[in-house]
Amino acid sequence: MFIQTEATPNPATLKFIPGKTVLQDGTADFTDKHDAMASPLATRLFDITGVRGVFLGSDFISVTKGDVEWQHLKPMVLGAIMEHYVSGAPIVAEDSANDTDGVSFDPKDQAVVDTIKELLETRVRPAVAQDGGDITFSGFREGIVYLHMRGACSGCPSSTATLRHGIENLLRHFCPEVQEVQAV
Repeated sequence: MFIQTEATPNPATLKFIPGKTVLQDGTADFTDKHDAMASPLATRLFDITGVRGVFLGSDFISVTKGDVEWQHLKPMVLGAIMEHYVSGAPIVAEDSANDTDGVSFDPKDQAVVDTIKELLETRVRPAVAQDGGDITFSGFREGIVYLHMRGACSGCPSSTATLRHGIENLLRHFCPEVQEVQAV
């Protein structure tokens, strides 16, 4: 098994591409070992000292580190991923994707929310997945779109620029009702 790695805009996060499906549907974001109990793979990764976050996408695994250098951590992460795939254990327990947060908006804004969700799904999420992260819709109130940043996007130094200059401009172009975008 050959696992590729890619840097992400977040220096604390590396993207691991196993060349096999990771999750069939949705995404899963784990910030500690307790959260990761639904995923044998994430649990195995959290057993490695220095791992602070695991994000599972359709065909990649993003791992966020603490104070350990990648040169020391990367071989252990690669080994854990390889061991997991060889073991035949599931990536996550059934229906364990956690990419849906509580969503809030006024029902009268349903058409705007549908447009926002469509833009996020077709234009934003695929681009952000290339960088090892994900952005999910969390709410829309009084012209403000609330988004949840996950994986490599969470804590990324360039995430504010991505929100302000990329996503906000895109949404404002197609939805004049959108005045601002904020991370939750």
